Amino acid sequence: MDDTEDVQLPIDGTLDLHTFSPREVGELVPAYLAACRTRGILRVRIIHGKGTGTLRRSVQAILERTAGVQSFRPADEGGGGWGATLVEVEPLAKAEE
Repeated sequence: MDDTEDVQLPIDGTLDLHTFSPREVGELVPAYLAACRTRGILRVRIIHGKGTGTLRRSVQAILERTAGVQSFRPADEGGGGWGATLVEVEPLAKAEE
């Protein structure tokens, strides 16, 4: 029997990575951003925590190579400070929808 279970995430523009293992982040972040784009959510907050900065750097490396990402930056203090990254994604072109 397979113990893995698909987790259904709310697609609301905030992705909290605290409940995921680091090995899941490489597929999760691009998939979440794609789901946001499909729904017209163009500003996304990814919460990775402050910690040692390893997960933040991993997320930023993923964002650098993810199609549709216009820009990203650390959140302001009200949005999590350097424990979160704000991402701006491009709207889907009509041909992509």
